[in-house]
Amino acid sequence: MEFKKIQLNGFKSFAEKTNFLIEEGLTGIVGPNGCGKSNIVESLRWCMGETSAKSMRGSGMEDVIFSGTSNKPSKNIAEVSITLSNENKNGSHQYRDLDEIQIRRKIEKDKGSKFYINDKEVRAKDAQMFFADLSTGAHSPSLISQGRIGALVTAKPVDRRAILEEAAGIAGLHV
Repeated sequence: MEFKKIQLNGFKSFAEKTNFLIEEGLTGIVGPNGCGKSNIVESLRWCMGETSAKSMRGSGMEDVIFSGTSNKPSKNIAEVSITLSNENKNGSHQYRDLDEIQIRRKIEKDKGSKFYINDKEVRAKDAQMFFADLSTGAHSPSLISQGRIGALVTAKPVDRRAILEEAAGIAGLHV
């Protein structure tokens, strides 16, 4: 399975509906300070089932909802959807026949989060297990945050290699 599209609406600094189309190959997110790069990575982790507000740089999960600026009012809802291409028919048996799968998480002030897979409401655990079946998820080593990049740059070569092998999914395959 491969990421095809990420859609954010009311999530952190993304007040309006914003689409990111993911092309084949390695994807990096670059831009000036404060443009929302870290928020894009956090949106992936959040939609994959992240439960720790602290790891999302907040004090409560509702902190992911756009809080407003001098030009734009705050929102009451944040929503992130991830569209996956399933051309290689991976994952759990109930989704293998589908060419495309959409996972969506929505949070509304004072109402909590809801998860959806292909517009069917599911439990948080179901969304987390969906990604676990693909050997990925909110804590996947392939989602490298800004802080981990700094650690990667300053790491000893043997530690750097271990981090990169884990991210590539080849850790432990030494001959």
